[in-house]
Amino acid sequence: MTQRYEATRPDDEERLVARMRELATKHPRYGYRRIWALLRREGWSINRKRVHRLWRREGLKVTRPQKRKRSRGSSENSCSVRKAESPNHVWTWDFIHDHTMCRGPLKLLSLVDEYTRECLTLEVSGSITAQDAIAVLRRQFLIRGAPVCIRSDNGPEFIAKAIQGWLGSASVETLYVAPGSPWENGYAEAFHSRLRDEFLNLEAFASVKEAQALANMWRDDYNQERPHSSLGYLTPVEFRERCGQDATTVESDQTRPNRRASRLSL
Repeated sequence: MTQRYEATRPDDEERLVARMRELATKHPRYGYRRIWALLRREGWSINRKRVHRLWRREGLKVTRPQKRKRSRGSSENSCSVRKAESPNHVWTWDFIHDHTMCRGPLKLLSLVDEYTRECLTLEVSGSITAQDAIAVLRRQFLIRGAPVCIRSDNGPEFIAKAIQGWLGSASVETLYVAPGSPWENGYAEAFHSRLRDEFLNLEAFASVKEAQALANMWRDDYNQERPHSSLGYLTPVEFRERCGQDATTVESDQTRPNRRASRLSL
């Protein structure tokens, strides 16, 4: 029997491989672990080892850029020192640049909750000033309340006196990372890495309006559909809901600054 045994493939393997290829085509920068998580969310009863075996057999792979070695000293405002402890505790924001097909400039401002990894907003424009950034914060404060802290690098928009004064009046602490140390703002850098890899490098924008519309669609997919490995392959929205705290409410120790922020916004 052992010498005449012929291996047989499971009945669902052809459908499974076809679905894996569909997901890999739709999400060309996803690896086999995230594809496995998506399959499980769709109802497939499958373990990660089988997905890995089929992934390799079908020749599916994602090219990873080489990581640069660098010093990782940390200042007191680093994300590894001042860690987010709950939703709405620490937000991080940063800029990333791209261009339209006509080589027109695109400037994107992202705002991320470090604890839930949820992208709160993704603004796209030809240029974004300090006053524009304040308007973005004002809208989010009205929707979610003010965070305890907001982390950023030392870009001119973030260190502008207008922003510092506005955040100070809202009782929001500013955490400026050390100059030339992007790893201290790790959550923003990680988000922009995914944004560049899974969105900006794959799309061509005819105009700023089109870029904003596509960015909104990608942000919704990132928050609601994309499994996040550091969250146990939950989406940011699912993780936030499991924290037992709605994004529009805050802990009691944040109530006072939020009221002031709302009055200030109005």
